[in-house]
Amino acid sequence: MRRFNLAVLAALTMSAGLTAVPAQAQGGQRPLGLENCTATACHFDVAPGTYDVKVLLGADTGSSTSIAGETRRSLLPETAVAAGERVARSFTVNVRTPEGEPTGPEGTPGLDLVLGGAAPALADIKVTPARHSRQIFLVGDSTVCDQPGDPYSGWGQQLPQYLRKGVSVANYADSGESTVTYLGNPQLWATVQPQIRRGDLVLVQLAHNDKTTDEATYRANLEALVAGVREKGGSPVLVTPIVRRWFNSDGTLNNGTALLVNGLGVNHPEVVRSVAAAEDVPLIDLTAKTKAVVETLGVEGSKALYLYNEKRDNTHTSAHGATVYAELVRDELVAQHLVPKGLVRVE
Repeated sequence: MRRFNLAVLAALTMSAGLTAVPAQAQGGQRPLGLENCTATACHFDVAPGTYDVKVLLGADTGSSTSIAGETRRSLLPETAVAAGERVARSFTVNVRTPEGEPTGPEGTPGLDLVLGGAAPALADIKVTPARHSRQIFLVGDSTVCDQPGDPYSGWGQQLPQYLRKGVSVANYADSGESTVTYLGNPQLWATVQPQIRRGDLVLVQLAHNDKTTDEATYRANLEALVAGVREKGGSPVLVTPIVRRWFNSDGTLNNGTALLVNGLGVNHPEVVRSVAAAEDVPLIDLTAKTKAVVETLGVEGSKALYLYNEKRDNTHTSAHGATVYAELVRDELVAQHLVPKGLVRVE
């Protein structure tokens, strides 16, 4: 992957706070609207920052519209509207450079939205700087990140569609990263930590690539991430890794490959649970939850969650699998009162 110039990235990061204002919206100018759209896409020439988007969906005929943005992020689930009716929906979106994986290409400047669904129909749209927005930062690997190409998708890429206006996802997960490399690369943790503000959540799921990390180092790295979040006034949340689809003959996933036990015998989910308990940090046990989903679906049914059919890949998720796993994360955010229920989309 091409590495982004660190000096440029640092400059952009300084301008990417929650209250960043694009030049077009300064001085009381009107919000950016439908004039920036075609029948299938919109482009808004805005600076890095966080923006509220309000859409009006519907047409004279029946419609069904979903919205994605930036690097294949799902921002609004498919919404059906009866003929002649209009339905308003709002969400908050993070705009940054690079727009996808932190070590990936810069992407297209500004905010890009793509209309999808069975019969997309956008009647109106307004884009304004977000004034009172809470951010959810994601620290993770390829199972979490904004994957640039089909058929891959990380669960963090699907999570934004389940959040309403007032909370956005800043997905800084990056393919191939371990706790060691994430802390050591200036494009990763050193870029994320300065952006954390009081009240922000930081979800950490790193394990898949800690294949040669010993337990003491793995534990210390998780503790360092927790301390770094708290130093900035944010709220850390530890997330155990999603399972690999690796079945035993009896249809269970009770083996080291599936449950992320590395070659040194380090049981990553158990260490994450232990650190969460010791540090009094909220825990989303995604290992246990994804294990239950995969075992319930069975050997054949679970193939659709991963890229088995396309790539013989039992680690990385399809868009469908990433969406199922994002729903698990959403449910835990609500159940543990980490995000107010009113800011979460459940329909």
